[in-house]
Amino acid sequence: MSSPGRPVPAAFAWAEPLFTYGVTGTNGKTSTCALIRACLRADGRHVLTVGTTGAFIDEQQVPKGKTFADFAALIERGKDAGCRDVVVETTSYGLKIGYARKWRFDLGVFTNLSPDHLKTHGTWEDYLAAKAQLFLHLGPGQPMVLNAADQYAGFIDQATPKDVRRLWFRVPSRGPAVVTPDLEAASVTVDCGGTTIALAPSALADALGGTLAVKMVGEVFAENALAAAAACLSAGVPPQAVVRGLAECPGVPGRFEVLARDPTVVVDYAHTPDALQRTCDTARAVATGAVIVVFGAGGGATPQKRGPMGEAVARGADRMVITADNPRREDPTAIANTIAQGARTVDGGAQVEIIVERRAAIEHAIAHATAGDVVVIAGMGHERTQRIGDTDVPFSDRDEVLRITGGG
Repeated sequence: MSSPGRPVPAAFAWAEPLFTYGVTGTNGKTSTCALIRACLRADGRHVLTVGTTGAFIDEQQVPKGKTFADFAALIERGKDAGCRDVVVETTSYGLKIGYARKWRFDLGVFTNLSPDHLKTHGTWEDYLAAKAQLFLHLGPGQPMVLNAADQYAGFIDQATPKDVRRLWFRVPSRGPAVVTPDLEAASVTVDCGGTTIALAPSALADALGGTLAVKMVGEVFAENALAAAAACLSAGVPPQAVVRGLAECPGVPGRFEVLARDPTVVVDYAHTPDALQRTCDTARAVATGAVIVVFGAGGGATPQKRGPMGEAVARGADRMVITADNPRREDPTAIANTIAQGARTVDGGAQVEIIVERRAAIEHAIAHATAGDVVVIAGMGHERTQRIGDTDVPFSDRDEVLRITGGG
């Protein structure tokens, strides 16, 4: 299969020397981008990173903007600061409106896919097709890194021109491999200090020394680390820089971010059934007591996922407090009731409470936790506002946890 306009030319003459990594998928984009940046920085490179949590020249945050012109100006600023590597979190919306045809991506990473953003895309098929745009326009011989345990990776593989170089990664918890992985976890060990990955034998695993470690807590971060490692190795980053970069990468704000101990209180961005399931699994792995999850679902987007979100948490937690997320123009009580209906379909599932006011829900969950419990505040992660109606109201899960627990 061939796509017109391959390879996509540099958008500007000044952009010709740049190498751009694009990372797409439903979950794990931000963490994978952070890990790629850390590996490149460990190799002594200046790096521009653009994503959900902001834009950064090396570790310094810079204004991001919203339009393609803003995007191009940002990258030119990074180039002028010495950046030759650009790491971009490519959203389904950005791909849908043609960013992969406007800007040359030299490497693509696919993390995973699960239902989300269906208001934007209309259908599941359109959402998947938008993600595939990143790979359709890669040039001959350029690398693509795919999740070998995600069933939708096969669609992207089939849709992408055969002259694009494939590398596959896998963590067993996602499921069986759809193809033989090039880089695979044999086992993953998680504790509150981070995540250790024992690699299955392969050429890439041998180059990396057989073991990887990250400071991030959770098996999902093992998956992100393998994606980042495969991407960097395929782009010629020395293996020792990859190992060191992964080990030194700080946690990403709002991604299983541990803010208090005894009880352990965590803020996490999980807001899909798959992400919530994996967050619950991580909490269970580090808890000696109960797992308590505070979460809701956003209004005005993908109502189909609300019941399954409740089911996922009901299976993975001991207690859940359903609350408002970003309700927008919907009734947050109605959203919470739909989530609760899904949760109550699980026999022997988590105890269900509904406290719609988010601040009160967080206070309640922490007040009723004891040493050994893990309390997860899920859904908003790094966000600093809550969308109620058409108004953005200042609100931060992180700030609320620190206020309640006396941290900071």
